[in-house]
Amino acid sequence: MMNDLLATLTPYAMNWADLLLRWLHVIAAIAWIGSSFYFVWLDNSLEPPQAPDLKAKGVDGELWAVHGGGFYNPQKYRVAPKDLPQHLHWFYWESYTTWLSGFALLSVLYLYHAGIFIVDPHVYAWSQPVWAGAALLGFLVVGWLVYDGICRLFGQGRNGDRTVGILVAVYMVIAAWAACHLFAGRVAFLITGAMMATMMSANVFFWIIPGQRRVVAAMRAGQTPDPMDGKRGKQRSVHNTYFTLPVVFAMLSNHYSFVYDAKNNWVVLVLMMLAGALIRQFFVLKHKGAWKWRYWGVAVVIILGVAVALAPKPQPALAQARPVSFAMVRHIVQQRCLLCHAGAAASKGVRLDSARGIVSHAQDIYQQVVVTRAMPLNNATQITDLERAEIGQWVKDGAKP
Repeated sequence: MMNDLLATLTPYAMNWADLLLRWLHVIAAIAWIGSSFYFVWLDNSLEPPQAPDLKAKGVDGELWAVHGGGFYNPQKYRVAPKDLPQHLHWFYWESYTTWLSGFALLSVLYLYHAGIFIVDPHVYAWSQPVWAGAALLGFLVVGWLVYDGICRLFGQGRNGDRTVGILVAVYMVIAAWAACHLFAGRVAFLITGAMMATMMSANVFFWIIPGQRRVVAAMRAGQTPDPMDGKRGKQRSVHNTYFTLPVVFAMLSNHYSFVYDAKNNWVVLVLMMLAGALIRQFFVLKHKGAWKWRYWGVAVVIILGVAVALAPKPQPALAQARPVSFAMVRHIVQQRCLLCHAGAAASKGVRLDSARGIVSHAQDIYQQVVVTRAMPLNNATQITDLERAEIGQWVKDGAKP
């Protein structure tokens, strides 16, 4: 009795964990990305002050804005005001909450079901799911160490920003290729984005906030702050803003199997992340008053090229356009779907082990199996294109039992 109760409640509890963690993750990410975009815009939109009193206070740039019925006058100091206020607002919990909630979501959705979601034997046959999970975590750690090492070694040299940009881009290509050759396509895209998100949050944790704290402590002690703290913090902050759109694409892609299940999916991932970085570059320059439309143009060409390359091929025609009976569809479902969608522990609570369940979820089946082709996950049960077509025909004919 107790085992049956646990078998019923455990999937239900995991679904709630999925929902609440995803909700928290999205809210925190909006706050983090929003503040990041705002401060990049602010830095690039400031104008030299005209008022003598502002110049005397050491203000380096200001702007006037109107929002929500009020007027705002943000001012940026060359270093800091002579009398540093005791209360300073620090922007870091948005970053930490985003990463922590994202890691918790990764654990609930993927690490907990490593054998199902992470391992695809058609990509790489891991001997044990636990090793696949360990490798997944290794991507996060190694990604940060490599990126941080590149920044440390080359970031302060001549043409440091360009050198770092090229080397990080090369590393991301290597990482995308490796992920797509080790893990199921869905999680390969996700972990590449998570690796970049880890770099972003680690930048805040290890460099940006500690540097700002050292500057504040030095000023309150009457000492001259180390200018390298500000320079490094600015550099890592700029990196974060260019990572943002590629990361968001990688996170959203797990809902669209036509990208992560594509042949040479790592190329698709690299190209779409490149398009995201180019779009971000356009907006960064736009904030400075430079409308460089070529970045948009190249990004659009890349996206259209990927879309054309991934365009679906004609589906196999049904023999003699014969009608598809419910018995035929039920047989397909029993063979291809019941591995995950039967009994009290059915994935997402979707049970297909009865005629009523199949009919009531007909539109869901059509969407997941025929339109997006996301299910069966990693095509673990080897459903054929003809079987997908038969399900599609049955739904189009009214999904009759």
